[in-house]
Amino acid sequence: MAWWRPWESSAPDASPRLPWWRRWFGSRSERAAARYLRGLGYRILARNYRCPLGELDLVVLDKETVVFVEVRSSAGRSSADIALSVDDAKQARLTRLALHFLKHHRLLDRSARFDVLTLAWPATQRTPIIEHFPNAFPAAGRYQMFS
Repeated sequence: MAWWRPWESSAPDASPRLPWWRRWFGSRSERAAARYLRGLGYRILARNYRCPLGELDLVVLDKETVVFVEVRSSAGRSSADIALSVDDAKQARLTRLALHFLKHHRLLDRSARFDVLTLAWPATQRTPIIEHFPNAFPAAGRYQMFS
C-alpha cells in the first residue's frame, strides 16, 4: 500500500479535514441553531449524528415528528442564497441518512420531515440572523415512499 497524506482528498476512505476556522464556524452555527430550536420547544435528539453514509447536523423532535435539520451558515450572505445550497444531491443524501437514523433507532413508525435552518453572521453583529424553513423538501430519490 502506498503512503498517503491525511490532508489529501485522494486518501482511501478519508474525508478531507476542514481548516480549524471552518470547523469552529460550523460548530458555532450548529450551537446557535440548537439554541434557537430549543427556544421553539423542540427537543434535541442528536447533534452531528454520524454513520457510514455521512452526517446529520441536528435531529430534533417537534411534538411527535422527527425533524432532520440541515444547518447552513455564511458570513453575511442572504438566507435565500444559503438555503439554495441544499441541492437535489444533498437532499437525496439527507434522505438516505434520515432513513438510516429512523431504522437504527426503531422510529420508522414516526412521521418525519426535513427542515433547513440558515444562519447569516454579519460582521457587525454578535448574533446571527436565523431563518427557519420547516418542511423544506420531501424525501428524495427512491425513498420517497417513506415520506
